[in-house]
Amino acid sequence: MSVVIWVILGIVVILLLWLFGTYNGLVRARITVKNAWSQIDVQLKRRWDLIPNLVETVKGYKNFERETLEAVTKARTAAQGTANAGVGERSKAEGELSAALGRLMVVVERYPELKANQNFLALQEELTGTENRISFSRQAYNDSVLQYNNKTQQFPSNVVAGMFNFKKEQEFLQATESEAEKKAPKVSF
Repeated sequence: MSVVIWVILGIVVILLLWLFGTYNGLVRARITVKNAWSQIDVQLKRRWDLIPNLVETVKGYKNFERETLEAVTKARTAAQGTANAGVGERSKAEGELSAALGRLMVVVERYPELKANQNFLALQEELTGTENRISFSRQAYNDSVLQYNNKTQQFPSNVVAGMFNFKKEQEFLQATESEAEKKAPKVSF
């Protein structure tokens, strides 16, 4: 065999190795995005499961603002209804739920006996931990989306992405502001 054939064979082997490596990297990035989204789902389900216990604990106190509890329950139901929706719609519904929970916690401040209730304190601590895990999961998801979108759009991996239908750009989770969040909070002493 001549030297030219060996050079051509070497180039073909190198190109095939590059193609396999790039394809596997794209697959890995796509699966990482799906995994990150699944981690968000796990934490959101955990929050959804905590809310009824929190609402029931708060309901036991006389004269507690019924509208606040109804808003939390309604926001939870709406968020659960978007379980199969896209990233944007789901993010908006979860933002509304977070805002409703925030309003609930502000109202609780007016009830010292509720704030001292051990069940409420345990639920509040659990909910706070869950909110922190949700925030971390959202950040991990956006990091995964960034890596995936970079791989599918940067040359030369975008060539392989186009050949194997990796073109769909993944959507980032955006911070959404509800109407209630846009209004400045009232502070009175």
